[in-house]
Amino acid sequence: MARVRLGLIGCGHMARQHAGRFNRLSDRVSLTVAVDKYEERAESVAGDFEGCRAFTDYKKILDEVDAVLIALPHHDHHLTAKFFLNAGKHILLEKPMANNDEDCVDLINSAATSSSVFMIAYVMRYHPLVVRMKELLDQKAYGDVFQMSIWTEQLTKFGPDYWGSSARKLGGGQFFSHGCHYVDILLWFLGRPVRGSHLGTNFGTPWMEEEGTSNVVIEFAGGKLGYHFGTWGARGTKLGYSFQAHCTEGMLEINFQTGKLLGHKNVRGETVRDETEVLLNVQGRKFTENELAHFLDCVETGARPLTDAPGSLQGLRLIWRLYEAEKKRLVADLRGLGLDEYQQ
Repeated sequence: MARVRLGLIGCGHMARQHAGRFNRLSDRVSLTVAVDKYEERAESVAGDFEGCRAFTDYKKILDEVDAVLIALPHHDHHLTAKFFLNAGKHILLEKPMANNDEDCVDLINSAATSSSVFMIAYVMRYHPLVVRMKELLDQKAYGDVFQMSIWTEQLTKFGPDYWGSSARKLGGGQFFSHGCHYVDILLWFLGRPVRGSHLGTNFGTPWMEEEGTSNVVIEFAGGKLGYHFGTWGARGTKLGYSFQAHCTEGMLEINFQTGKLLGHKNVRGETVRDETEVLLNVQGRKFTENELAHFLDCVETGARPLTDAPGSLQGLRLIWRLYEAEKKRLVADLRGLGLDEYQQ
């Protein structure tokens, strides 16, 4: 089968993370163009791949590509993705899909009239540790899950002229920009949300217009609870990036710093002892090649992506509803987010 001709739209920091993994799938994909408004950045990426050409205008590359990976500032997602959907190109779009509901729905409607694959790059869904935890929870290997907790602690500073410093361009604060990954995970693991609350602050992250530190608690159907703490202001960290799933017969834990999925059980006999089992051990923070491989599978077979646009919209709607309730000092009603609205 011929390799998919891929264009990289945006050659900043996130794009370089993706580009570093393309060679691992070189038998399936060929990076034919690199696009950035800054010519030197496009040329820098293009120079790493044989036959890749640098462009400063994405509208001039249609004859060069079958698919595109869009890694632009958030406020540019809508118009860029719509251009390529209308041109019939397959799209892997970095999260978040767009900065408002109207633009997201517009992209979903455009994709519905096209045969193109439209996938959102929620990379954590493709991490081997996360995939295995989901399998174990679905199998009820440690009983029924009743509490899922996620911590993401990092130091991310923006300069005053960087687009991420603008709440309008970013789409909000840390919760919207980064927390959307983990809202997506909580929805995937725990199901339908019922109610929740969010508190955020830019104390400790004065470079942020909106929150740089975020706490969210969500109740899901059946009484399950989900929690996410995220900060871009961590000057030190113990938990780093960690998941914990408390179940009725034990607890599952992912520690991304050590690359381990652990199972914990308190065994009660004559004495009480804690048994910890290493269930999976892998190295690597982000597995963008797994995400790209899934995208290529969908392009080749026509299958619906695991992280599709309608699913992405549900998570973003949850975030927007939590933001709205926070301003009013209310607990948000998270029912009726349109979870089935775009199911085909």
